[in-house]
Amino acid sequence: MIKKSLLALFFMLCAFNLKAQQSNLNKDTVLNVVIDSVINIRSHRLNAQDFIDAILADTGFYKAFRNMKRYGFTAANDIYTYDKKNRVDGEIHRRIRHTIVAGKPKTEYLFKQDKGNVYKHNGKYELYTVEMFDYIFNNAYNSGFSAADPLAGVGKNGSYKDKLKTLIFTPGRKVTGIPFISGKTEIFGRDMRQFYYYEFARGKYLDTIPVYRFKVIKKPSVADGDVVIRELTTIFDMRTFKILGRYVDMKYSNLFFDFDVRMNIELLPFNGELLPAKISYQGSWNVPFHKEERASFLIVQKDYHK
Repeated sequence: MIKKSLLALFFMLCAFNLKAQQSNLNKDTVLNVVIDSVINIRSHRLNAQDFIDAILADTGFYKAFRNMKRYGFTAANDIYTYDKKNRVDGEIHRRIRHTIVAGKPKTEYLFKQDKGNVYKHNGKYELYTVEMFDYIFNNAYNSGFSAADPLAGVGKNGSYKDKLKTLIFTPGRKVTGIPFISGKTEIFGRDMRQFYYYEFARGKYLDTIPVYRFKVIKKPSVADGDVVIRELTTIFDMRTFKILGRYVDMKYSNLFFDFDVRMNIELLPFNGELLPAKISYQGSWNVPFHKEERASFLIVQKDYHK
Protein backbone atom coordinates (compact mmCIF):
# COMPACT_ATOMS: atom_id res chain seq x y z
CA MET A 1 0.00 0.00 0.00
CA ILE A 2 2.77 2.44 0.92
CA LYS A 3 4.63 1.59 -2.27
CA LYS A 4 1.54 2.20 -4.42
CA SER A 5 0.85 5.52 -2.71
CA LEU A 6 4.42 6.69 -3.17
CA LEU A 7 4.44 5.81 -6.85
CA ALA A 8 1.32 7.85 -7.43
CA LEU A 9 2.08 10.79 -5.19
CA PHE A 10 5.52 11.55 -6.49
CA PHE A 11 4.70 12.07 -10.14
CA MET A 12 5.34 15.77 -9.58
CA LEU A 13 7.94 15.42 -6.84
CA CYS A 14 10.88 14.53 -9.01
CA ALA A 15 13.50 16.74 -10.63
CA PHE A 16 17.18 16.40 -11.24
CA ASN A 17 19.97 18.53 -12.69
CA LEU A 18 20.47 17.66 -16.36
CA LYS A 19 23.40 18.92 -18.38
CA ALA A 20 22.50 21.34 -21.13
CA GLN A 21 23.34 18.89 -23.89
CA GLN A 22 20.98 16.29 -22.41
CA SER A 23 17.82 18.40 -22.50
CA ASN A 24 16.62 21.72 -23.88
CA LEU A 25 14.03 22.07 -21.11
CA ASN A 26 16.11 23.52 -18.29
CA LYS A 27 15.57 27.09 -19.40
CA ASP A 28 11.81 26.57 -19.33
CA THR A 29 11.66 25.96 -15.59
CA VAL A 30 12.25 29.69 -15.06
CA LEU A 31 9.25 31.98 -14.81
CA ASN A 32 9.02 34.46 -17.69
CA VAL A 33 9.29 37.54 -15.45
CA VAL A 34 11.60 40.52 -15.78
CA ILE A 35 12.18 42.08 -12.35
CA ASP A 36 12.05 45.87 -12.19
CA SER A 37 12.88 46.34 -8.53
CA VAL A 38 13.23 44.48 -5.24
CA ILE A 39 11.02 45.88 -2.48
CA ASN A 40 11.18 45.77 1.29
CA ILE A 41 7.90 44.13 2.30
CA ARG A 42 7.84 46.02 5.58
CA SER A 43 7.89 49.37 3.79
CA HIS A 44 5.11 48.47 1.36
CA ARG A 45 1.34 48.57 1.83
CA LEU A 46 1.22 44.82 1.19
CA ASN A 47 2.82 42.47 3.68
CA ALA A 48 3.93 38.84 3.59
CA GLN A 49 0.68 37.62 5.12
CA ASP A 50 -1.33 39.18 2.28
CA PHE A 51 0.54 37.04 -0.22
CA ILE A 52 0.38 33.93 1.96
CA ASP A 53 -3.39 34.28 2.41
CA ALA A 54 -3.84 34.66 -1.35
CA ILE A 55 -1.70 31.59 -2.08
CA LEU A 56 -3.57 29.39 0.39
CA ALA A 57 -6.98 30.57 -0.83
CA ASP A 58 -6.18 30.30 -4.53
CA THR A 59 -7.99 27.77 -6.72
CA GLY A 60 -7.15 29.56 -9.97
CA PHE A 61 -4.67 26.98 -11.18
CA TYR A 62 -7.17 24.14 -10.90
CA LYS A 63 -9.88 26.25 -12.54
CA ALA A 64 -7.51 27.12 -15.40
CA PHE A 65 -7.01 23.44 -16.20
CA ARG A 66 -10.70 22.74 -15.75
CA ASN A 67 -11.79 25.62 -17.99
CA MET A 68 -9.40 25.13 -20.90
CA LYS A 69 -11.45 22.23 -22.27
CA ARG A 70 -14.10 24.80 -23.23
CA TYR A 71 -11.74 26.51 -25.70
CA GLY A 72 -10.02 25.69 -28.92
CA PHE A 73 -6.22 25.83 -28.82
CA THR A 74 -3.06 24.20 -30.08
CA ALA A 75 -0.59 22.39 -27.84
CA ALA A 76 2.94 21.02 -28.13
CA ASN A 77 3.81 18.23 -25.68
CA ASP A 78 7.38 16.94 -25.46
CA ILE A 79 8.44 14.28 -22.95
CA TYR A 80 11.90 12.82 -22.40
CA THR A 81 12.89 9.90 -20.20
CA TYR A 82 16.47 9.14 -19.10
CA ASP A 83 18.60 6.20 -18.06
CA LYS A 84 20.83 6.02 -14.97
CA LYS A 85 23.58 7.95 -16.76
CA ASN A 86 21.17 10.76 -17.67
CA ARG A 87 21.17 9.80 -21.33
CA VAL A 88 17.90 10.17 -23.24
CA ASP A 89 16.18 6.79 -23.13
CA GLY A 90 12.77 7.58 -24.59
CA GLU A 91 10.89 10.43 -26.26
CA ILE A 92 7.20 11.26 -26.72
CA HIS A 93 6.20 14.14 -29.00
CA ARG A 94 2.64 15.32 -29.61
CA ARG A 95 1.21 18.26 -31.56
CA ILE A 96 -2.44 18.69 -30.68
CA ARG A 97 -5.39 20.68 -31.97
CA HIS A 98 -8.16 21.00 -29.41
CA THR A 99 -11.58 22.08 -30.68
CA ILE A 100 -15.19 22.18 -29.53
CA VAL A 101 -17.55 20.16 -31.75
CA ALA A 102 -21.29 20.23 -31.01
CA GLY A 103 -20.50 21.53 -27.55
CA LYS A 104 -18.07 18.71 -26.73
CA PRO A 105 -14.25 18.84 -26.55
CA LYS A 106 -12.38 17.06 -29.32
CA THR A 107 -8.65 16.33 -29.38
CA GLU A 108 -6.94 15.83 -32.74
CA TYR A 109 -3.32 14.73 -32.97
CA LEU A 110 -1.55 16.61 -35.76
CA PHE A 111 1.70 14.80 -35.04
CA LYS A 112 2.62 11.81 -32.86
CA GLN A 113 6.08 10.35 -32.47
CA ASP A 114 7.50 7.92 -29.91
CA LYS A 115 11.14 6.94 -29.72
CA GLY A 116 13.13 4.56 -27.56
CA ASN A 117 12.06 2.95 -24.31
CA VAL A 118 8.53 4.33 -23.84
CA TYR A 119 6.14 1.36 -23.44
CA LYS A 120 6.15 -2.00 -21.67
CA HIS A 121 5.30 -5.24 -23.48
CA ASN A 122 1.69 -4.94 -22.27
CA GLY A 123 1.33 -1.54 -23.92
CA LYS A 124 1.44 0.51 -20.71
CA TYR A 125 3.95 3.29 -20.21
CA GLU A 126 7.38 2.20 -19.02
CA LEU A 127 7.49 4.97 -16.39
CA TYR A 128 4.80 5.78 -13.86
CA THR A 129 5.76 9.46 -14.23
CA VAL A 130 4.59 9.42 -17.85
CA GLU A 131 1.41 7.53 -16.94
CA MET A 132 0.48 10.19 -14.40
CA PHE A 133 1.30 12.93 -16.90
CA ASP A 134 -1.13 11.30 -19.30
CA TYR A 135 -3.78 11.12 -16.56
CA ILE A 136 -3.47 14.81 -15.68
CA PHE A 137 -3.54 16.22 -19.21
CA ASN A 138 -5.97 13.84 -20.89
CA ASN A 139 -8.43 14.69 -18.14
CA ALA A 140 -7.79 18.38 -18.64
CA TYR A 141 -8.25 18.18 -22.41
CA ASN A 142 -11.56 16.39 -21.99
CA SER A 143 -13.83 16.43 -18.92
CA GLY A 144 -12.04 14.69 -16.07
CA PHE A 145 -11.70 17.83 -13.93
CA SER A 146 -15.08 18.48 -12.34
CA ALA A 147 -16.52 21.83 -11.34
CA ALA A 148 -16.43 20.82 -7.68
CA ASP A 149 -13.38 21.92 -5.70
CA PRO A 150 -11.33 18.73 -5.23
CA LEU A 151 -8.81 20.44 -3.00
CA ALA A 152 -11.03 20.82 0.03
CA GLY A 153 -10.98 18.15 2.65
CA VAL A 154 -8.19 16.03 1.23
CA GLY A 155 -7.35 14.05 4.36
CA LYS A 156 -5.43 10.98 5.32
CA ASN A 157 -7.92 8.66 3.61
CA GLY A 158 -8.30 10.74 0.46
CA SER A 159 -7.42 9.14 -2.85
CA TYR A 160 -3.88 9.49 -4.14
CA LYS A 161 -5.25 11.44 -7.12
CA ASP A 162 -6.75 14.05 -4.78
CA LYS A 163 -3.44 14.31 -2.94
CA LEU A 164 -1.61 14.61 -6.23
CA LYS A 165 -3.86 17.48 -7.31
CA THR A 166 -3.19 19.25 -4.02
CA LEU A 167 0.57 18.96 -4.52
CA ILE A 168 0.32 20.28 -8.08
CA PHE A 169 -2.27 23.02 -7.75
CA THR A 170 -1.87 24.25 -4.17
CA PRO A 171 1.70 23.67 -2.96
CA GLY A 172 2.20 24.87 0.60
CA ARG A 173 -0.80 23.11 2.07
CA LYS A 174 -0.48 20.13 4.39
CA VAL A 175 -1.14 16.85 2.59
CA THR A 176 -1.83 14.14 5.15
CA GLY A 177 -1.13 10.52 4.50
CA ILE A 178 2.28 10.89 2.85
CA PRO A 179 4.78 8.99 5.01
CA PHE A 180 7.40 11.14 6.78
CA ILE A 181 6.77 14.42 4.92
CA SER A 182 3.10 15.39 5.33
CA GLY A 183 3.70 18.21 7.80
CA LYS A 184 6.74 19.49 5.92
CA THR A 185 4.64 20.50 2.91
CA GLU A 186 2.80 23.06 5.07
CA ILE A 187 5.46 25.76 4.66
CA PHE A 188 3.25 28.57 5.98
CA GLY A 189 2.39 26.69 9.15
CA ARG A 190 3.64 27.82 12.55
CA ASP A 191 6.31 25.10 12.75
CA MET A 192 7.69 25.61 9.24
CA ARG A 193 7.86 29.40 8.79
CA GLN A 194 11.08 29.60 10.78
CA PHE A 195 12.91 27.78 7.97
CA TYR A 196 12.17 30.32 5.20
CA TYR A 197 12.96 33.82 3.97
CA TYR A 198 10.38 35.92 2.09
CA GLU A 199 11.41 38.08 -0.88
CA PHE A 200 9.18 40.58 -2.66
CA ALA A 201 9.70 42.34 -6.02
CA ARG A 202 7.92 44.15 -8.85
CA GLY A 203 8.28 43.08 -12.47
CA LYS A 204 6.74 42.42 -15.88
CA TYR A 205 5.20 39.12 -16.99
CA LEU A 206 5.10 38.35 -20.72
CA ASP A 207 6.75 41.77 -21.22
CA THR A 208 3.56 43.74 -20.59
CA ILE A 209 1.66 42.59 -17.48
CA PRO A 210 2.73 44.35 -14.24
CA VAL A 211 3.24 41.79 -11.49
CA TYR A 212 4.44 41.16 -7.97
CA ARG A 213 6.87 38.29 -7.43
CA PHE A 214 6.62 36.69 -3.99
CA LYS A 215 9.40 34.20 -3.28
CA VAL A 216 9.52 31.83 -0.30
CA ILE A 217 13.02 30.37 -0.12
CA LYS A 218 14.75 28.03 2.31
CA LYS A 219 17.28 29.68 4.58
CA PRO A 220 20.86 28.60 3.71
CA SER A 221 21.43 27.41 7.28
CA VAL A 222 18.49 24.97 7.15
CA ALA A 223 19.32 21.35 6.33
CA ASP A 224 17.56 19.78 3.34
CA GLY A 225 16.07 17.11 5.57
CA ASP A 226 14.17 19.70 7.61
CA VAL A 227 12.09 20.87 4.64
CA VAL A 228 10.52 19.46 1.48
CA ILE A 229 9.91 22.69 -0.46
CA ARG A 230 13.15 24.59 -1.08
CA GLU A 231 11.53 27.39 -3.04
CA LEU A 232 8.01 28.49 -3.92
CA THR A 233 7.83 31.54 -6.20
CA THR A 234 4.43 32.97 -7.06
CA ILE A 235 3.63 35.65 -9.63
CA PHE A 236 0.63 37.92 -8.92
CA ASP A 237 -1.07 40.20 -11.43
CA MET A 238 -0.56 43.63 -9.86
CA ARG A 239 -3.92 44.82 -11.18
CA THR A 240 -6.12 41.98 -9.94
CA PHE A 241 -3.90 40.10 -7.45
CA LYS A 242 -4.68 36.87 -9.32
CA ILE A 243 -1.91 34.29 -9.55
CA LEU A 244 -0.37 34.02 -13.03
CA GLY A 245 2.62 31.79 -12.43
CA ARG A 246 4.19 29.41 -9.96
CA TYR A 247 7.64 27.82 -9.65
CA VAL A 248 8.23 25.00 -7.16
CA ASP A 249 11.55 23.44 -6.17
CA MET A 250 11.22 20.40 -3.88
CA LYS A 251 13.72 17.86 -2.59
CA TYR A 252 13.76 15.15 0.06
CA SER A 253 15.69 11.98 0.79
CA ASN A 254 15.64 9.23 3.42
CA LEU A 255 16.03 5.45 3.60
CA PHE A 256 12.66 4.85 1.96
CA PHE A 257 12.65 7.22 -1.01
CA ASP A 258 14.24 10.29 -2.51
CA PHE A 259 13.08 12.92 -4.99
CA ASP A 260 14.21 16.28 -6.34
CA VAL A 261 11.79 18.43 -8.34
CA ARG A 262 11.61 21.61 -10.35
CA MET A 263 8.25 22.49 -11.82
CA ASN A 264 6.96 25.66 -13.45
CA ILE A 265 3.36 26.49 -14.41
CA GLU A 266 2.35 29.70 -16.17
CA LEU A 267 -1.16 30.93 -16.95
CA LEU A 268 -2.39 33.29 -19.66
CA PRO A 269 -5.28 35.77 -19.31
CA PHE A 270 -7.85 35.14 -22.05
CA ASN A 271 -11.51 36.08 -22.41
CA GLY A 272 -11.71 37.26 -18.80
CA GLU A 273 -10.25 34.12 -17.24
CA LEU A 274 -6.91 32.36 -16.83
CA LEU A 275 -5.84 29.41 -18.97
CA PRO A 276 -2.66 27.27 -18.97
CA ALA A 277 0.14 28.58 -21.19
CA LYS A 278 3.26 26.62 -20.21
CA ILE A 279 4.00 23.70 -17.90
CA SER A 280 7.52 22.40 -17.49
CA TYR A 281 8.85 19.63 -15.30
CA GLN A 282 12.12 17.83 -14.68
CA GLY A 283 12.50 14.98 -12.29
CA SER A 284 13.75 11.77 -10.86
CA TRP A 285 12.47 9.69 -7.98
CA ASN A 286 13.47 6.43 -6.40
CA VAL A 287 11.66 4.08 -4.02
CA PRO A 288 12.64 0.54 -2.94
CA PHE A 289 11.73 -2.37 -5.23
CA HIS A 290 10.91 -0.07 -8.15
CA LYS A 291 12.88 1.19 -11.11
CA GLU A 292 14.31 4.67 -10.64
CA GLU A 293 12.46 7.13 -12.85
CA ARG A 294 13.92 10.16 -14.61
CA ALA A 295 11.91 12.33 -16.95
CA SER A 296 11.29 15.86 -18.14
CA PHE A 297 8.52 17.44 -20.12
CA LEU A 298 7.43 20.71 -21.64
CA ILE A 299 3.83 21.60 -22.56
CA VAL A 300 3.11 24.81 -24.44
CA GLN A 301 -0.48 25.83 -25.23
CA LYS A 302 -1.42 28.82 -27.36
CA ASP A 303 -3.85 30.27 -29.90
CA TYR A 304 -6.85 30.04 -27.58
CA HIS A 305 -10.19 30.80 -29.21
CA LYS A 306 -13.87 30.21 -28.58
